[in-house]
Amino acid sequence: QVQLVESGGGLVQAGGSLRLSCAASGSLFSMNVMGWYRQAPGKQRELVATITRGGMTNYADSVKGRFTISRDNAKNTVYLQMNSLKPEDRAVYYCNASPSPSLPGYWGQGTQVTVSS
Repeated sequence: QVQLVESGGGLVQAGGSLRLSCAASGSLFSMNVMGWYRQAPGKQRELVATITRGGMTNYADSVKGRFTISRDNAKNTVYLQMNSLKPEDRAVYYCNASPSPSLPGYWGQGTQVTVSS
């Protein structure tokens, strides 16, 4: 079992920044990929960014150049630095831990990000 707890969401004006954190605990030895996904009202959950245990990253085109994913393996924590936020970034952001990108893995409870125009 893996437990994921997100924090750092909130309300920010367009152009502002937020930093999300995801603290992981439990059986993490096989969780090679951690990532952030988001779900906006009325839309499907979508990939935001992923990072492997070795530090390889992958980003959705919509956030490239604005968001940065990082992880601290010693603290079992993954971060998402979000800059130049846009109203369309408004969503519930979920942390995910998985053995590989093709497996669903484990999910956190989500944290709300709201961007006002």
